[in-house]
Amino acid sequence: MKTVGYKSTDEIKKIKRAGQIIAACHRELQKKLAAGMKTMDIERFVAAYLAKRGAVAAQKGFKGYPFASCVSVNEVACHGFPGSYELKNGDIVTVDIVADVGGWKADGAWTYMIGDVKPETRKLVRSAKAALRAGIQAAHVGSELSDIGYAIERRVEADGFKVVPSFAGHGIGKELHEEPQVLHTRSQTTGIKLQEGMVITIEPIVTAGATELYIAHDGWTARTIDHALTAQFEHTIAITKQGPLLLTSLAAPSKRSSKAKP
Repeated sequence: MKTVGYKSTDEIKKIKRAGQIIAACHRELQKKLAAGMKTMDIERFVAAYLAKRGAVAAQKGFKGYPFASCVSVNEVACHGFPGSYELKNGDIVTVDIVADVGGWKADGAWTYMIGDVKPETRKLVRSAKAALRAGIQAAHVGSELSDIGYAIERRVEADGFKVVPSFAGHGIGKELHEEPQVLHTRSQTTGIKLQEGMVITIEPIVTAGATELYIAHDGWTARTIDHALTAQFEHTIAITKQGPLLLTSLAAPSKRSSKAKP
């Protein structure tokens, strides 16, 4: 395994600046997303929002990815290409954004329900959000890295759903993907303990059906093999002595602490 990097208090503040731009963008998206909106409209909004605030869309160009955002609808688990698809009543859509401010990056995703969704769909989205919260609550100094995945999978299974194991969280900072890898399912201990100064993403993908995925011809879009719906929530967090610190909290900074529930 490569070396795990640790961030200073000042470096964490720099990552948080990027994280708060992501959070503010998601707060605006919550107001805008509606049936009839094209997924490319989401991409244009995200790209413009980041640029106006001095942030670089760090996903664009990463390993050849061509967009500023990932827009994943319904059975698309992640890395969905924005395009001409128009959101429909009952859809769910995950928007994943990575912002770079002054060379420091943060990553955050949110699943949105469009119009009136079925009760089972709403339950899936709530389970994915609760899974993220469970993972964050397990991320304390001295805990095993594997405790995060254990907490997530236990929470999801209690709701009758499954965690997609193919994609993991990761360290983040100067690079988009740094060590350590953060698994979202139960796994053997890695021997890595969480320590002050680690900055990681936690980003479980939860599905109502099979956990196997296939990649579309574009080389990126990952769909469930049985076309079951998926939902995903992601935060960038810092490990501190006081507990996990949300760097991408959607709560307005002036109203609630960044240690509030996601």
